[in-house]
Amino acid sequence: MTGSRDCVLAIDLGTSGPKVAVVTLDAEVVGWQTRPVQLSLLAGGGAEQDPADWWRAISEAATAVLEQTGAAGRIVAVAVTCHWCGTVAVDGEGAPLRPAIIWLDSRGSRYVPEICDGLIRVEGYGVRKLAKWVRLTGGVPSLAGKEPVAHMLWLRHNEPELYAKAAMFLEPKDWLNFKLTGVFAATHDSITAHWVTDNREIDEIRYDPELLDWIGVPRAKLPDLCGATEVIGTLTESAAAALGLGAVGADGIQVIGGTPDVQSAAVGSGAVDDRHAHIYVGTSSWATCHVRYKKTDVLHNMASLPSPLPGRYFVAAAQESAGVCLEYLRDHFLFADDALGTGPAPEDFWQRLEQVGQTAPAGSGGLIFTPWLYGERCPVADDTLRAGFHNMSLRTGRAELIRSIYEGVAFNTKWLLKYLERFVGARCDPIRFIGGGAMSQLWCQVMADVLEREIHQVVEPRACNARGVALLASIGLGHLQVEDIPSRVGVASSFTPNPEHREILDRQFAAYLQIYAKNAPIHRSLNRRA
Repeated sequence: MTGSRDCVLAIDLGTSGPKVAVVTLDAEVVGWQTRPVQLSLLAGGGAEQDPADWWRAISEAATAVLEQTGAAGRIVAVAVTCHWCGTVAVDGEGAPLRPAIIWLDSRGSRYVPEICDGLIRVEGYGVRKLAKWVRLTGGVPSLAGKEPVAHMLWLRHNEPELYAKAAMFLEPKDWLNFKLTGVFAATHDSITAHWVTDNREIDEIRYDPELLDWIGVPRAKLPDLCGATEVIGTLTESAAAALGLGAVGADGIQVIGGTPDVQSAAVGSGAVDDRHAHIYVGTSSWATCHVRYKKTDVLHNMASLPSPLPGRYFVAAAQESAGVCLEYLRDHFLFADDALGTGPAPEDFWQRLEQVGQTAPAGSGGLIFTPWLYGERCPVADDTLRAGFHNMSLRTGRAELIRSIYEGVAFNTKWLLKYLERFVGARCDPIRFIGGGAMSQLWCQVMADVLEREIHQVVEPRACNARGVALLASIGLGHLQVEDIPSRVGVASSFTPNPEHREILDRQFAAYLQIYAKNAPIHRSLNRRA
């Protein structure tokens, strides 16, 4: 497997559905197909999806892209990347016992304090436990409750019979790998947010018995660990048939450990050198970069965690709502399905949205949007925060509403970037921009103006997750080295800050921070669950 014509079938499962791509071992994206999946938002902060729906959509998208590209005979590996911090409870045969609890779910937040408590507390954590969690793992279970620890606690308290029956709790990515291979396994990076592994030696990551005891989950209910670039098994005949690959050859098709979406995006952005940053804007958003050391900023919910790249850490700093804010505007206000509805959004909705948003001035006429539709993770962990338009007047029109969303997400990114750069001890400039949001020329320029950084729009920015996990497969198969990655990921366009927008955006950003400080207590009183 040395020719670039050999390909990886890269499965990228996002919250809205999978993107399945054919990517060469040299990271050329040959083609991709997407299919939608349903998201159920439930009372009390619940968010669930049906794993069977994932598999159906993946199978349909894989079959379609293999037909589109004619690449079925060139596939030598399959690799999965997926939304992170979810929980699939399965029986001994790997069959889900209930819908998957995904990263948006905060129902378990009320149970997290009981496992984090202690005689002396700091920021809601017992000092002894806080010290050990940070020392070993790099982080702590979030009190916002949007992680597998909280999911499992919620199941134990609310569905005790199912909890007892569950043979294994798997991350969504690791359940998909089971569907592909019949092997129960988690990668060192996918298991990290369970906060039960000792990550001090990057090449010797392992479960810690005391941390397992603290969260109350038996070791037997969690999978064995491996590296993201390791081969965990070969594709089963049934999985190959479902994906449209037909009969596999005598050597089989290798399935690589893979990685969650935050990590695959970091690789697929091409910004893998130390302290080289990228921004992702999709449903959610994040800013991250690679470092060589383990470090934690508890106050801003930021830590360097195991990277899928061998021997490396990456800084995890995610914000909850980004592109979903524009989808919310579309589905609940512009094209709502109600008695006032005007029908479905046009196929060229995103192009029209950008055209309208571009007509508003920088600063959106003084309008400020705070993008906390589902709480926030970084730089503050607070699931009670809520979004809003601030400083609206009779002069505010649709153009200002639209542009303020682009700017509001950028303001939150600037807030986060301040602590990211402090964490790594360096100014991140230029910054690579990826994800569906990076398709927008307006958003690229807004990011440059707000962040005061040169923004590099990556080639095929929507395919970065698939490209990233394919690069991991290429490394695992021995075709590429980590040092080859930057040269395999091109830059489509560069955007420099417009100095004419500096004064107004600085003023807006200062007001943005004041809006948070003054409104956070109000949100907390309105949205705190009993």
